[in-house]
Amino acid sequence: MSRIPARLLLCIVAAAIGCKSKEQGSGMVGANAQGAIVVGEVGSMTGTEATFGTSSDRGIQLAVSEVNGAGGIKNRQVTVIALDDEGKPEEAATAATRLIASEHVTALLGEVASTRSLFMAPKAQAAKVPMVSPSSTNEKVTQVGDYIFRACFIDPFQGYVMAKFGRENLKVARAAILKDVRNDYSVGLAKVFSENFRKMGGQIVDEESYSSGDVDFKAQLTNIKNATPDALYVPGYYTDVGLIARQTREVGMTIPLMGGDGWDSERLYEIGGAALEGSYFSNHYSVDDPSPRIQEFVAKFKKAYGGQLPDSLAAQAYDAAGMLFDAMKRAKDLSGPAIRDALAETKSYKGVTGDISMDQNRNPVKPAVVLKIAKGGKYDFAGRVQPEGIAETSPSEGPKGAPVAPGGNQGPKKTEGNTAPNAVPGRLATPTPAPEVGSTSSAQAAATTGQPQGVPAGEHPKK
Repeated sequence: MSRIPARLLLCIVAAAIGCKSKEQGSGMVGANAQGAIVVGEVGSMTGTEATFGTSSDRGIQLAVSEVNGAGGIKNRQVTVIALDDEGKPEEAATAATRLIASEHVTALLGEVASTRSLFMAPKAQAAKVPMVSPSSTNEKVTQVGDYIFRACFIDPFQGYVMAKFGRENLKVARAAILKDVRNDYSVGLAKVFSENFRKMGGQIVDEESYSSGDVDFKAQLTNIKNATPDALYVPGYYTDVGLIARQTREVGMTIPLMGGDGWDSERLYEIGGAALEGSYFSNHYSVDDPSPRIQEFVAKFKKAYGGQLPDSLAAQAYDAAGMLFDAMKRAKDLSGPAIRDALAETKSYKGVTGDISMDQNRNPVKPAVVLKIAKGGKYDFAGRVQPEGIAETSPSEGPKGAPVAPGGNQGPKKTEGNTAPNAVPGRLATPTPAPEVGSTSSAQAAATTGQPQGVPAGEHPKK
C-alpha cells in the first residue's frame, strides 16, 4: 500500500475548508467565532513515555470538565483535540502543525518534554497561537517567542532549591556532584546547585561526570567517597539515578542523594530499590502536601479516575489548562494576540502547584517542593522552597467552595503512592467532543511547514 506524503495529506484534510499554500493560523481564528472553543493538546499518549502524556491528558480533561460545568468561557464550551506524538519530537511538530492549520485551534497545550516543546514552539509562534507547556523546564522553551508560556518552574530554580534545602534543612556542609555531561538539563542543574551551595557557605568537595547510557559509575563514586562529602547531588534522569544509588551503597557510602524532577517516575524505585531510601529530590507538588487546595484536587482526581493518585504531571497540566482558561476569560476576545496578552498578565493564579505569576520571560514565579524517598519507595513531603525574594507561603486556601481538611494544615505524611501507574498499552487520550478530523490520533499524517527544526544535542528527554 502506498503512503501519501504528509504535506499532500494535510491539503486533502484541509480541502473542505480551503487548502492554502502557506501555513494557516494568524491567531485570529477564535476572535469572533461561534460554537465551541477548540484547544489543541499534544502529548506522548503512547510509546516509552506514555505515562507523561496520559497523566497530563487526565489533568487537562479534569480542568475542561470543570470550566464547562461552570458555564464555559464567554458563554461558549471548551473542546480539546488531543494528538498523540508517540514521544517523538518530529511528531510533536507535525501535530502542532495539524492542530493550527487544519483544526484552527485557539491555543495549544503541551508538550511535557522540553525537547518536543522546542519542536512545537516555532509552529505556534509563527502562527501567533498561544502555547502553554505544562512541564517543560528547559529555559530555551519560552525563549522561542512571546506566544510561548509554561506552567512549571525552570531548571535553574531547581538547583537553587536543593542547595538551599541541603544547607538549611539537611545541614550539609560538604557536597559532591555527579552529573551527566551529555545532558543540558543535568549540566545546568549542577552548575546552579554548585554556585548557590557555595554562596550559602557550603563546600563542593568533588565534581564527577558520566554520560547518559553508562552503567558503571564505581570509579567516579570511589573518587567521591574519598572526598568524604555529607551528601551527593545527582541531577540526572531516573534511569541513571537508580543505578547510581545502588552503586553508591555498594562502594560503602551511606550519605543521602539529592536530585531534581528528572527522578520523578514510578520506575525510579524499581531500579534503585532500598538504596534510594533517605534521599531527596525537588518536584512541582506533592499529593501529601496538607494544603486544602491540593487535597481537594487530589480528591477530585481520584473520583474522576477510579482512585488513581495524580502525579506532578497531572497537576501541572491541570494548572496549565486552568491558567489558559483564566486568561481566555480575561482576554478582550479570543484572538491569539488577546489571549497572549492576558496570559502575560497572569498574576497570582491559584494553581494546585502554587500561586502562578508570569515573569517577563513568560515563566512562572512559583515554589517547588522537596520529596523524601521513604521505605518501600513512598514519597514523603519534606518541605516547600520559594524563589529568592518571595515570602514563604503555601497554597493553603482551597478553590472557591472547597472544604478545609479536618485539622487544617498538618505536618508531612507518607504518600499512598508515587506517580500514576503505567498507561494501558496502546491507550490514547480520550478528548472532549471534537470534530472527527481532529480526534485523538497519531500526528503521522500532519505536515511540516519548512521551518527549521531541532534541539541542541544532549537535550534531556523529559525536560
